[in-house]
Amino acid sequence: MAYDGNVTVGGAPAVRELTGLTLTKVAVGPMDNNAYLLTCRDTGDQVLIDAANDASTLLGLLDEAPLARVVTTHRHGDHWQALAAVVERTGAVTAAHVDDVAGIEVPTAQPLREGDRVEVGTCTLEVIHLVGHTPGSITLLYDEPGGRPHIFTGDSLFPGGVGNTHGSKKDFTSLINDVEHKLFDRLPDETWVYPGHGADTTLGAERPHLGEWRARGW
Repeated sequence: MAYDGNVTVGGAPAVRELTGLTLTKVAVGPMDNNAYLLTCRDTGDQVLIDAANDASTLLGLLDEAPLARVVTTHRHGDHWQALAAVVERTGAVTAAHVDDVAGIEVPTAQPLREGDRVEVGTCTLEVIHLVGHTPGSITLLYDEPGGRPHIFTGDSLFPGGVGNTHGSKKDFTSLINDVEHKLFDRLPDETWVYPGHGADTTLGAERPHLGEWRARGW
């Protein structure tokens, strides 16, 4: 079945073969969070993005293969409820942006900053810091060789808008500016967006609406 990014809690994962990586997307409850397992096709090394909840489901994706690292996109609890259990079982290194580590109850072994690289075997993810949803929210960019860019945006960018800034004009302005300048101004329309909840999208599908998002203020 062709990958469309649509997953449901309790349903089957969606698997996508990229150049260099196999991407597995799964949804976990109770807040319909997405988690993404990236597996290097050369080495078998694996990285999990957001151990959101339901450790047994996430561990079941590994197929007994080692898990090198878990990257948490931001400090909100619904994105790391299974982190302790996954790390205890696998010994994976924990990683998150330095500005959010204090809000994650599991210690962060690898504090991340803008421009850092996260290795997945022979593949590389670039850390992009987007301030607004939380102080240390990150997007991870995989620039697929010979293909399109892929970005894992946590709760900073969704189909239809940027992440929730809880009524703060300052945080919204920061987030929309970072999303526009660091993602839309840099990356092409075919860039595939994998958010922290719900369906995937592309930058091309969302780009025409940036002005609307600014005008409405959320």
